[in-house]
Amino acid sequence: MDPSADSPSPLRHIPLCYDNANSEASALRLVLALEPDWKQHQNCIEFVKFTDGITNTLLKAVKKGPGQSRECIDQEAIMLRAYGEGTAVLIDRERERLSHSLLASHGLAPPLLASFDNGLLYKFIPGEVCSPSDLRRPEIWRGVARRLAEWHATLPISSISSEPNLEAQNGVPNGHRREDSPVPMVQQKRGPGTSDQAPTEEAPITSGKPVPNLWTVMQKWIAALPAGTEAERKRQAMLRTELVWLAGRLADTPGIGDKPLVFAHCDLLSGNVIVAPTASPDSSSASLSSQQTNGSDDALTSVSFIDYEYATPAPAAFDLANHFAEWGGFDCDFSVLPTKRQRRDFLQAYLVSFNQHLGRRYRDEELEQLFQDVDAFRGIPGFYWGIWALIQATISHIDFDYASYAEVRLGEYWAWKENLEKRAVNGKEKPPRERRWAEE
Repeated sequence: MDPSADSPSPLRHIPLCYDNANSEASALRLVLALEPDWKQHQNCIEFVKFTDGITNTLLKAVKKGPGQSRECIDQEAIMLRAYGEGTAVLIDRERERLSHSLLASHGLAPPLLASFDNGLLYKFIPGEVCSPSDLRRPEIWRGVARRLAEWHATLPISSISSEPNLEAQNGVPNGHRREDSPVPMVQQKRGPGTSDQAPTEEAPITSGKPVPNLWTVMQKWIAALPAGTEAERKRQAMLRTELVWLAGRLADTPGIGDKPLVFAHCDLLSGNVIVAPTASPDSSSASLSSQQTNGSDDALTSVSFIDYEYATPAPAAFDLANHFAEWGGFDCDFSVLPTKRQRRDFLQAYLVSFNQHLGRRYRDEELEQLFQDVDAFRGIPGFYWGIWALIQATISHIDFDYASYAEVRLGEYWAWKENLEKRAVNGKEKPPRERRWAEE
């Protein structure tokens, strides 16, 4: 295989910005810079603003001509994705661009058309956005399982990560790296009371692994947490201690098929799962209900994933556990999380696809191992999104109660850890999420 096959092609850059306060005018300038031929149809251009995402604004630009079908209009439609203010502390936008380019080269994402100063332009994917309840439908989750397996089995992490820290592998202590070391360092945010000297730096929490990865991303987020008060500093130190404990416990999970780290989506919530259109181009989301639901391969629904801003090398077990947590939606409805049987069925469909893409035979013992690995990671999504929400509570202007969401998600983590360490011993009743996870 040509090693350059997965290298992203140069992407055109448009030196303009999207302005949320002047949305349509700034979006129109960007679209016309990309497609000058649209100028003669300027009066036919419309923008559909999707609900503001948690970290982005998303617009669909369409050029409507007389007598054109919806299918024809959508084939020419352009998506405009503008980055949310202050989100650079959470999201590596260059890694997002590289992820999107790689996925597009594998036919797993829409083609990128151009970048602009605060966002991206790319082709529109026709289809219907899932709801949390859709994720629990057999024909949908089978499609998700197979598509996610394709990601994990076929996509190289080398396009979005560097080589491992070889110094750490060879016994050089963290913090004693050469100046020419390629490993990026995490800069800690200073708060009141710190000196005016250069900020301290942290070595990557994982040694001998490609960076970034799940653990170094969380390390960076913790370093970016507010630390202006004593309470904030104590919380930051506590979360840092927890991360060290987690990495020591789970960072060396071997994975399946000699893949300890995979190209993980890391944000596979319902809104990022797109169901392919049915035969009728004008079918609506209600058509999802009319499809077969017997769980057989014949009932498999084709799905695509969107929004790659959190894509990072991570254990497959994390990506899977994180998706299962999203069955409950933003409301964190623990009562609808997958039971043991549902998780086992999902993971079997995943492994069949995973092995097919690698040219291997499916083995039952791999199912048992992956089931245990996902179980071991079930508390980590709460920790991951809890930290994320603590940062969002300080930077986001979106009308969402991030502070409360942070406590709910971190509560998932603490419930998992308490169940792991104490509840099995002292006989206390398990919290709701842990009870649901244990159901057959």
